[in-house]
Amino acid sequence: MKLPISATAAHQGKALELDSERETITLRGLNGEHLGTVTWSAIIDYIWASENQDRNRYLRAEVRAPLAVKVRYWAPDSAKVESLTGGIGGGGLFIERMAPLDVGTEIRMDFALPDRPLEILEAKGRVAWVRAKLERRVHFPGMGVEFTEMSTEARKRVVELVTALNRNRFQG
Repeated sequence: MKLPISATAAHQGKALELDSERETITLRGLNGEHLGTVTWSAIIDYIWASENQDRNRYLRAEVRAPLAVKVRYWAPDSAKVESLTGGIGGGGLFIERMAPLDVGTEIRMDFALPDRPLEILEAKGRVAWVRAKLERRVHFPGMGVEFTEMSTEARKRVVELVTALNRNRFQG
């Protein structure tokens, strides 16, 4: 389903495409060019977060926190890429990248947490949403990756660290 944008002056002529099978919304430019794609899940999370930041940190299925760590990842049929995370949680992480992969792309990745830098955690994930360009000069381009496979122990370590970071951030 394609929805033309006509009432929002800054975006007149663009269109939103809803894909109910993939549960994504794609923004198309004036000439139909792809400007970005997000999953319905990412939009729901955004709405929850924008309503009440403090209340909603308890409503997410998994805790998350801003955290920059080195991450290496491989998409099917591609070389290894090294980058940084912009945030991490029990459900996934954000990878900073000037040219994000497409929503739905499956990747495998590894990273180390700062409290155990010699312990490499491995996971598989799926690109859930994309930020194609710099936003408000503070949000880097990249992709939100949802963990699809991760050992129980690795997920436990991520959640423990994120919980501790959030405790310090919100109490101190």
